[in-house]
Amino acid sequence: MLHVLRTKSNSSSIRVDKRNVASVALCVIVVLVFGTAVASAAERPNVVWIIADDLSPELGCYGYKGVSTPNMDRLAADGRRYLNAFATAPVCSSSRSALITSVTQIVTGTHQHRTSVKRPLPEPVTPLFELMRRSGYFVCNGNSTLTKAGKTDYNFEWKGKAFDGVDWTSRQPGQPFFAQVQIKEPHRDFVTAQNRDRAATVQIPSYYPEHPVVRADWANYLQSIEVLDQHVGRVLDRLDREGLTDNTVVFFFGDHGRPHYRDKQWLYDGGLRVPLLIRWPGQLKAGAVHAELVSLLDVTAATLAVAGEEIPQWMEGRNLLDENFHGRTEVFAARDRCGNTVDRIRCIRTDRFKLIRNFHPDKPYSVQSGYKVLQYPGLTVAQVLHDRGELVGPPALFWADRRPEYELYDVVADPDEVNNLADDLEHATTLADLQHRLYAWIEASHDQGALVEPELEATITSSEKWYAGRMKQRGLSATIAPAKYLKWWEHQLGLQDESRRRP
Repeated sequence: MLHVLRTKSNSSSIRVDKRNVASVALCVIVVLVFGTAVASAAERPNVVWIIADDLSPELGCYGYKGVSTPNMDRLAADGRRYLNAFATAPVCSSSRSALITSVTQIVTGTHQHRTSVKRPLPEPVTPLFELMRRSGYFVCNGNSTLTKAGKTDYNFEWKGKAFDGVDWTSRQPGQPFFAQVQIKEPHRDFVTAQNRDRAATVQIPSYYPEHPVVRADWANYLQSIEVLDQHVGRVLDRLDREGLTDNTVVFFFGDHGRPHYRDKQWLYDGGLRVPLLIRWPGQLKAGAVHAELVSLLDVTAATLAVAGEEIPQWMEGRNLLDENFHGRTEVFAARDRCGNTVDRIRCIRTDRFKLIRNFHPDKPYSVQSGYKVLQYPGLTVAQVLHDRGELVGPPALFWADRRPEYELYDVVADPDEVNNLADDLEHATTLADLQHRLYAWIEASHDQGALVEPELEATITSSEKWYAGRMKQRGLSATIAPAKYLKWWEHQLGLQDESRRRP
């Protein structure tokens, strides 16, 4: 059986005959990392991934005002900060499945969000936790306090042992460890801010309507980021207490972008661009800022390189810590079914432009999954304003009857991605070039999203039942009128007085 997997080139692919694939090396291989030979397991650095759930770069170290993130700011000051790091999917399970394998989810068939039946990965793709274990690392995965198992959310079946513990306490003397620390924040439900002053002063993107509910919700998002920062600080403090800081490489990043209704589950930068901070004492220049394009797939490849292992050819990621790595010319991303909403969207992003291809332009943006309706009050606000004929400007674009087949944005001049240039003759050459590159990637990837998802009907039914059940727990009908639902949200956010004052 032949599996076609992407290589580290942007445009080529390799064919892998699984009958002849050699297994990944079981012993430590002496290779060069930054020109320094890695001699033995005891001398290799530990690696810690701190993963935030649903986070865009709304951090102090990224220049965002109105949020206090001293621990993440310290991590950035002590290490390297990336300005243009991107996930391959704007939703947890698809992004995490790509991250842990360093292979885009549309290649491995892990693209649908939380498939009802999980299947093995195509050979020879192997999760990073297994590769690190074979390299002699103690592999662990814990929650924010490292007291319970952490989130995985992989869209594949792995029959072998995944992790050795929730933290590194049980490792053998001198054994290096690879730890993932999974922090829930700022995933919804948010920590409630109860801070009217913050809600009044927050900066919200132009594509969201001006409304007290939207402001209060954004303030709660920022409050959750500050809770995230406290968790990060506790992890860093533990490394300090245990004398591990100097021999530990820390990667901090979000699994995809922020949890707001036009960000998460969409291929705009709000759903894909994430913070990425890397600290390696004595190896990386403190306070360095890198503007080149990188993918979270590159974090996986770099981790393997730090362990002293060669990066397998089937991995798409590149060692972004290598002195010869100067960034990517483009990054790609994909969105497929999320909950009960079937979709297929692909995009390519360069340092200047983004092209989005909507394969179902007949589906309005406003058709959202039950999860979004359940958790995102801004969505209800926009729906009510649309129904009243009061939704205008950039927020109204998301309520069009149809989507364009192509969306082209100048992400430098238009960071909110609200001015579609696809029909602008001045950008016809850019459009054609990006179309060619995007379709070449889709073809080379043997995009599994073109296939009908097995068990689709059962998956959608299950998602709809979940939504109805959660709404019932709130004492609400799954078919509640938007205006009535908005009243409920205003009550939840303590905004009843605000609603009385508005006409």
